[in-house]
Amino acid sequence: MAAPLRTFCTTVLRESIRPFSSTCVTHAGKKWRLENGLACSGSEYGPLTDLPDWSFADGRPAPPLKGQIRRQKQREEFARRAVYLNAEVDKGMERWQEKKKEESLKEEQLKSLMLKPKGNLLLNNKK
Repeated sequence: MAAPLRTFCTTVLRESIRPFSSTCVTHAGKKWRLENGLACSGSEYGPLTDLPDWSFADGRPAPPLKGQIRRQKQREEFARRAVYLNAEVDKGMERWQEKKKEESLKEEQLKSLMLKPKGNLLLNNKK
C-alpha cells in the first residue's frame, strides 16, 4: 500500500502546474505587510509586543520584560539619532544661507567698485 501511494505523490508533484515550495512559513504575508506600511513580521511592534502580558490583581503594572526593555532602548537610540541628524541638517542649511548671503554681498561690493558711466551714458541709462 505504501509503494502505490509514494508513486501517486511523486507523479502528482511532478505533473502539478505550480511548483512545490519549501520556503519558511515565518515570511508569510511579508510582501503584503511591507506594501501596506507595516513591519516585516507581525511581531516586531504593536500591542501584543509592546504591552505587558499581565498585571497584578491590585492594578499595578507588571515589571517590563527583557525584550520590552531592549526595544525601548532601541527606540530611544533611534530618536536620539533622528534629533541629531535633524540638527545637523539645520546647521547645514544655516551655513548654506550664510554662504549665499556672503556671495551676494561680495557681488554687490564688486559692482560698486566697477567704473560707472559718466556724461551722456549716465543720462541715457536713467531714462
